[in-house]
Amino acid sequence: MEQYEGLILMAEDELTEYSTNARKVEKLRSKMGLSVSAAKQRQIKETLLEEMSTGGIKQLVETQRQTVALPFWGIAGLGLLLGISFFQPLDLIATLAGGGVALSLQRWGWKLQAKRSASEDVVSQS
Repeated sequence: MEQYEGLILMAEDELTEYSTNARKVEKLRSKMGLSVSAAKQRQIKETLLEEMSTGGIKQLVETQRQTVALPFWGIAGLGLLLGISFFQPLDLIATLAGGGVALSLQRWGWKLQAKRSASEDVVSQS
């Protein structure tokens, strides 16, 4: 299972680079070919295909993570603005809650996108 997590981390690393999806998959394919055996690749492929979302909220968060998190960033900003301008510390709780939800949504979307990238690589190798 640590190879599975390592593959997801490699996919996350490739997401940080500015290049086309095809280039990211090619770079990930070469890294994966060196670090994961063929038998493990089949197991990882099965695991990834089971986990991949086909619709619903997971698909929306994966493709539009910043758009989904935007209202929560707005709540955080409004809570900060009202908390500072009206000297109301309870509004600062909205800042923490909205920021926390927004960050967790974006982190979740990032992981889902990395899994999608890894699954495209594994499926294209098979």
